[in-house]
Amino acid sequence: MIARTWHGRVPATKAEAYRAFLDRSGLSEYRATPGFRGILVFRRIEADVTHYVLTTFWDSWDAVRRFAGEDPARAKYYPEDDDFLLEKEPTVTHHEVLLAELPDGLE
Repeated sequence: MIARTWHGRVPATKAEAYRAFLDRSGLSEYRATPGFRGILVFRRIEADVTHYVLTTFWDSWDAVRRFAGEDPARAKYYPEDDDFLLEKEPTVTHHEVLLAELPDGLE
Protein backbone atom coordinates (compact mmCIF):
# COMPACT_ATOMS: atom_id res chain seq x y z
CA MET A 1 0.00 0.00 0.00
CA ILE A 2 1.18 3.53 -0.79
CA ALA A 3 0.56 6.58 1.44
CA ARG A 4 0.47 9.97 -0.30
CA THR A 5 0.79 13.06 1.93
CA TRP A 6 -0.09 16.64 0.98
CA HIS A 7 0.22 19.81 3.09
CA GLY A 8 -1.58 23.12 2.65
CA ARG A 9 -1.96 26.35 4.62
CA VAL A 10 -5.00 28.60 4.70
CA PRO A 11 -5.87 31.71 6.72
CA ALA A 12 -7.51 30.60 9.97
CA THR A 13 -10.55 32.70 9.06
CA LYS A 14 -11.11 30.39 6.06
CA ALA A 15 -10.40 27.08 7.82
CA GLU A 16 -14.01 25.86 8.04
CA ALA A 17 -14.85 26.94 4.50
CA TYR A 18 -11.74 25.15 3.21
CA ARG A 19 -12.72 21.98 5.08
CA ALA A 20 -16.10 22.06 3.32
CA PHE A 21 -14.38 22.68 -0.01
CA LEU A 22 -12.11 19.66 0.58
CA ASP A 23 -15.19 17.49 1.06
CA ARG A 24 -16.62 18.64 -2.28
CA SER A 25 -13.39 18.46 -4.27
CA GLY A 26 -10.40 16.29 -3.42
CA LEU A 27 -12.05 13.97 -0.90
CA SER A 28 -14.87 13.26 -3.33
CA GLU A 29 -12.43 12.59 -6.16
CA TYR A 30 -10.25 10.36 -3.97
CA ARG A 31 -13.24 8.21 -3.06
CA ALA A 32 -14.26 7.85 -6.71
CA THR A 33 -10.79 6.70 -7.83
CA PRO A 34 -10.30 2.92 -8.17
CA GLY A 35 -7.60 1.74 -5.78
CA PHE A 36 -8.30 4.37 -3.10
CA ARG A 37 -8.13 2.73 0.34
CA GLY A 38 -8.73 5.57 2.81
CA ILE A 39 -7.70 8.95 4.13
CA LEU A 40 -6.57 10.75 7.27
CA VAL A 41 -7.26 14.51 7.44
CA PHE A 42 -5.27 16.48 10.02
CA ARG A 43 -5.68 20.13 10.95
CA ARG A 44 -3.49 22.33 13.14
CA ILE A 45 -4.12 26.00 13.92
CA GLU A 46 -1.11 28.25 14.52
CA ALA A 47 -2.15 31.81 15.30
CA ASP A 48 -3.77 33.09 12.09
CA VAL A 49 -2.81 30.14 9.85
CA THR A 50 -4.44 26.72 9.63
CA HIS A 51 -2.41 23.79 8.35
CA TYR A 52 -4.09 20.85 6.66
CA VAL A 53 -2.29 17.55 6.14
CA LEU A 54 -4.03 14.89 4.08
CA THR A 55 -2.64 11.37 3.90
CA THR A 56 -4.36 9.12 1.41
CA PHE A 57 -3.86 5.40 1.05
CA TRP A 58 -3.71 3.58 -2.28
CA ASP A 59 -3.51 -0.02 -3.44
CA SER A 60 -0.60 0.63 -5.80
CA TRP A 61 1.36 3.19 -7.80
CA ASP A 62 -1.11 2.64 -10.64
CA ALA A 63 -3.92 3.71 -8.31
CA VAL A 64 -1.96 6.81 -7.25
CA ARG A 65 -1.46 7.73 -10.91
CA ARG A 66 -5.17 7.29 -11.64
CA PHE A 67 -5.75 10.14 -9.21
CA ALA A 68 -2.59 12.24 -9.56
CA GLY A 69 -1.60 11.74 -13.20
CA GLU A 70 1.66 10.53 -14.68
CA ASP A 71 3.85 12.46 -12.21
CA PRO A 72 2.57 11.29 -8.84
CA ALA A 73 5.01 13.54 -6.93
CA ARG A 74 3.27 16.62 -8.32
CA ALA A 75 0.53 18.05 -6.08
CA LYS A 76 -2.94 18.21 -7.60
CA TYR A 77 -4.96 21.41 -7.20
CA TYR A 78 -8.39 22.68 -8.14
CA PRO A 79 -9.13 26.20 -9.46
CA GLU A 80 -10.95 27.12 -6.22
CA ASP A 81 -7.80 26.39 -4.19
CA ASP A 82 -6.64 29.88 -5.18
CA ASP A 83 -9.44 31.30 -3.01
CA PHE A 84 -8.08 29.57 0.10
CA LEU A 85 -4.44 28.49 0.01
CA LEU A 86 -1.64 30.84 1.03
CA GLU A 87 0.62 29.05 -1.47
CA LYS A 88 0.53 25.90 -3.56
CA GLU A 89 3.28 23.52 -2.57
CA PRO A 90 4.40 21.89 -5.82
CA THR A 91 5.00 18.36 -4.54
CA VAL A 92 3.66 15.71 -2.19
CA THR A 93 5.45 12.85 -0.47
CA HIS A 94 4.89 9.13 -0.78
CA HIS A 95 5.70 6.28 1.55
CA GLU A 96 5.33 2.55 1.42
CA VAL A 97 3.01 1.49 4.24
CA LEU A 98 4.60 -1.28 6.26
CA LEU A 99 2.06 -1.36 9.09
CA ALA A 100 -1.33 0.26 9.60
CA GLU A 101 -3.25 -0.02 12.89
CA LEU A 102 -6.03 2.24 14.08
CA PRO A 103 -7.33 2.49 17.66
CA ASP A 104 -10.70 0.86 18.37
CA GLY A 105 -13.57 3.13 17.37
CA LEU A 106 -11.54 5.06 14.81
CA GLU A 107 -12.82 4.36 11.33
